[in-house]
Amino acid sequence: MPTKFRPYAPDQDLLLPSSLKEWLPEDHAAYFISEMVEELDLKAFYAPYEGDGRRRMPYEPKMMLKVLLYGYVSGVFSSRKMAAKLEEDVAFRVLAAGNFPSHRTICEFRKRHLADFKALFVQVVQIAQAAGLVKLGTVAVDGTKVKANASKRKAMSYQRMLAEERRIQRAVDELCDRAHRVDQTEDARYGEDRRGDELPEELRYREDRLNKIREAKAQLEAKQREADRKKGRHEDDDRRPPSGRGRSYQQEFGVPKDKDQTNFTDPESQIMKTAQGYEQCYNGQVAVDDEQQMIVGNSLSANASDQGALLSLLAQIKTTLKGIPDRILADAGYRNERDFEALESAGIDGYISVGREGKACQAVDPDRHPATGRMVDKLATAEGREQYKARKHLVEAVPGWIKNVLGFRQFSVRGLEKVSGEWDLVCLATNLRRMHPRIVFE
Repeated sequence: MPTKFRPYAPDQDLLLPSSLKEWLPEDHAAYFISEMVEELDLKAFYAPYEGDGRRRMPYEPKMMLKVLLYGYVSGVFSSRKMAAKLEEDVAFRVLAAGNFPSHRTICEFRKRHLADFKALFVQVVQIAQAAGLVKLGTVAVDGTKVKANASKRKAMSYQRMLAEERRIQRAVDELCDRAHRVDQTEDARYGEDRRGDELPEELRYREDRLNKIREAKAQLEAKQREADRKKGRHEDDDRRPPSGRGRSYQQEFGVPKDKDQTNFTDPESQIMKTAQGYEQCYNGQVAVDDEQQMIVGNSLSANASDQGALLSLLAQIKTTLKGIPDRILADAGYRNERDFEALESAGIDGYISVGREGKACQAVDPDRHPATGRMVDKLATAEGREQYKARKHLVEAVPGWIKNVLGFRQFSVRGLEKVSGEWDLVCLATNLRRMHPRIVFE
């Protein structure tokens, strides 16, 4: 008896219109993203289109946001790849519902609303709290280095800038002299009527490079002047401290150190040490609640150090969730006497390491640093060690999900303000992915 197969007729047209709801399983993440976006306040996403009746019909912002969020949740961050997915991926097509925005349109939508993703992040965290996914019992904080949209090979130290500026200036002068001699020779041969005022290509290249180096050098010097003023220095201090006591400053006012660097592609990013070596990066911060490992606070800086991030994250949590956690866990990168005092004043039970794991801790003078001394005593107890032990699995897993599950390892935009917006978007996508199997809309 011959084998019978299931019907297969690829050229058969559908007799009736198909329903998009039949294309994916009912519990698919695309439907969750769609339902979640329907619950959010999207006034900021519609505001640019208000009152402009002459505008060509734009794409529905709600649809664009669903496609963008699902892209980040599913590990698709490139606008070109999203545009391709809209043609070949069922989930993207369900969310777009017959719309096919180009990669440029998707990219411009993301850039236009980078400042608006923080508000969406806050709304989603509040929804998670209402659904019982956030309890504010224990919160752990950690930082992770994420590659900037720039190569470290495009970075240059202040010392090398000075040398390159001198070298290129000499080369420009030599090229100008050579061009002048050629002009004189051609004038003598052909007469002075020949125009001949076009810059040689080599000279244009070197002058452009010289201007870029001078701009980068000026940025480093401006940054150093601002840092010196914060220390109480002034332009004519002759390297002496404001008090007149102590060691003299190593550098003149506003003069960067020789090793200070800037990047020509993204000047606001910094060279930072990562597990893969030194890379051009930004430092992303996350505060994670222990109930379901939801991100309840986030920030981003161009500083490789985690110092100063703890209290700002706590302030963000308090504003978002109208409360503070009972306990907070953090590694030695957040060690700070004033922060320890602030935690004690706020009634937050802090467990923050005062030394790197696996390394001997420097002795703490309890008279000069009483709050740090109390933290050392607390962590020396069995309960303190047990509480602090939870930090590793609680918060260090989240940057691992961002980089290895979502696959987000490099920013798509440049500049601290724009990169901060994309970090909000990444943390928002991480929370949505975490919430999907745990929350159901009625």
